[in-house]
Amino acid sequence: MSANFEAKKVVVEEIKEKIQNAKSVVFVKFNGLTVAQDTELRREFRKNNVEYKVLKNTLIRRAFNDLGITDFDADLNGPTSVAFGADETAASKVIVEAAKKYQDKVTVKCAYVDGGKVDVNGVNALAAMPSKEELIAKMLGSMQAPLTNFVGVLTAMPRGLVVALNAIAEQKAQ
Repeated sequence: MSANFEAKKVVVEEIKEKIQNAKSVVFVKFNGLTVAQDTELRREFRKNNVEYKVLKNTLIRRAFNDLGITDFDADLNGPTSVAFGADETAASKVIVEAAKKYQDKVTVKCAYVDGGKVDVNGVNALAAMPSKEELIAKMLGSMQAPLTNFVGVLTAMPRGLVVALNAIAEQKAQ
């Protein structure tokens, strides 16, 4: 076997590992981005804990096929980049924003989320959803609100009593 074949096998294994470790894998068609735009896009991916790579379609296809997934064979043509997200929504959010910003230069192809294929509309829906952390924060805030209000009521009574006693003391002093 040639050294090139062995190198490709190593790359396929790396892609398989990334797919298995990622919560979402989003496929992007890119065309005509300037270096500055590409740098800005990559910076946005890093900021959102998303790994962004330009990979050969045949290697991506081989990695998915090795995992028993053949849903993406038709989508893997033309210039393709892949965003491996640490959560279900981050990669989608960055890519959808980039597609709006760079209009014809960046387009969503599809995604692999939670063991299944997601079309363009699904990726847009994922981008509109709050992240898991945001949902947890909202839930905790909702759970904490009644306690905060209860404590406010309890502290208002002694505060009112102190104000009333001070008013009485001032009247007696006059």
